[in-house]
Amino acid sequence: MNKIKKALSVLAVSGMAFASILGCSGSGGSSSSGDILDAEEAAQDTTPITIQYWHSHAEAQLEGLDYMLAEFHKKYPHITVEPVFQGAYVDLHKKLQAAVAAKEVPAVTNVEVSVLPNFADSGVFADLTPYIERDQVDLNDFSQGMLQAYAYNGKQYGLPLIVSTSVFIYNKTLLDELGVEPPQTWDDIEAYNQKVALKEGGQTTRYAFSVPGWDTWYYDPWISNGGGSILNEDMTASTLDQPDSLRWIQNFYKWLQDGSLHMGFGKGASGDMRTMFLEGKIAMVQHTSAVIKTYLESANFEVGVSFIPGDKERKSHIGGAGIVLMEGADAREKEAGWKFIEFMTSAEHNINWAEKVGYLPTRKSAIESEEGKQYFERQPQYRTVFEHFDDVAPRLQHPAYPEFSEKYKEVVGEMILNGKDPTSLMPEAVKQINDILSDY
Repeated sequence: MNKIKKALSVLAVSGMAFASILGCSGSGGSSSSGDILDAEEAAQDTTPITIQYWHSHAEAQLEGLDYMLAEFHKKYPHITVEPVFQGAYVDLHKKLQAAVAAKEVPAVTNVEVSVLPNFADSGVFADLTPYIERDQVDLNDFSQGMLQAYAYNGKQYGLPLIVSTSVFIYNKTLLDELGVEPPQTWDDIEAYNQKVALKEGGQTTRYAFSVPGWDTWYYDPWISNGGGSILNEDMTASTLDQPDSLRWIQNFYKWLQDGSLHMGFGKGASGDMRTMFLEGKIAMVQHTSAVIKTYLESANFEVGVSFIPGDKERKSHIGGAGIVLMEGADAREKEAGWKFIEFMTSAEHNINWAEKVGYLPTRKSAIESEEGKQYFERQPQYRTVFEHFDDVAPRLQHPAYPEFSEKYKEVVGEMILNGKDPTSLMPEAVKQINDILSDY
């Protein structure tokens, strides 16, 4: 966005708006090797310091956070980290923008993956590259898709912390009884639907599967898996009205019309989908891997997990949040903050952290360790995700994504709620997206 012309941009994030202060240079964080301590100086400086960590960790994750904070303080007794809960992601983002405007920022914060490009493009986050190079952090140990999700314009602004991806969670007991496997390709879906969907008196009483309509995160990978794209290569215009980019939604429309597919939209849709699945009214749901544990604990049948089906390619997208360093913090706060980031994302605690908070491990060495093997023995449903570890890709990285993605989500809503043919609606959505892109 032209930050001289527009000092304030209102973006839609998860259906809500937040104000994005864009008064910076637009070149992104600018931490250079001259802004940080050299390795020896960093190791020797044990002057006591207190930093804040702003986060959106839910109550169920706090035991894991408390454990990590205690372990960090053992390693760095001179650094005190004050965790500050700032609400859901959208609330955290609003407070971060206010803190930037007031020049009173925390040293470290969570950031939800879809808005990282907007913050990074605005110069809010520090580039971690000098710290990574100085301390020789092995970035190859991370899933590359997870790592790329927190990079922008060639700079590493964050590292993956609480990471999820969407998967198919299915009623294994039912599918075994029917002699059916979850579809692995788009070509498998028609036969799967015919065997699993159940209709009585012209009404569907059991849907073959459900795809959430309330969040573009769930259907973005369907677009690219079908050979399509959201934007053109140089990200100046939308391609959602092109044939390959319409295949996903045309299939969804067909499956909705024939009663095979369920899609929820609007308030309460997530809870309704979950309830229908647990009651046997949906055989398989696409949902975040962060709730696999919830399904395992709630279902009175055996639960299975499958990677989402592919066509031209087979990818799923990164969800959740990373951990980043604020550019507005002073040099000593940044040094302490970097140590905290490195510790929180280290291989040493990766399995323990992931299991305590219910998100995914991010380190290959941790997954391949003896501790990792025991993790999969305890939670075999997660193995499917890690068989596709490098098929988990970043979301589309454009500063305006939270704003323009609302336009094609509206098309999905019209299809679900009013039965409208999405092919006829998409050209207008593309025009609106292109109007938004013209400001960038």
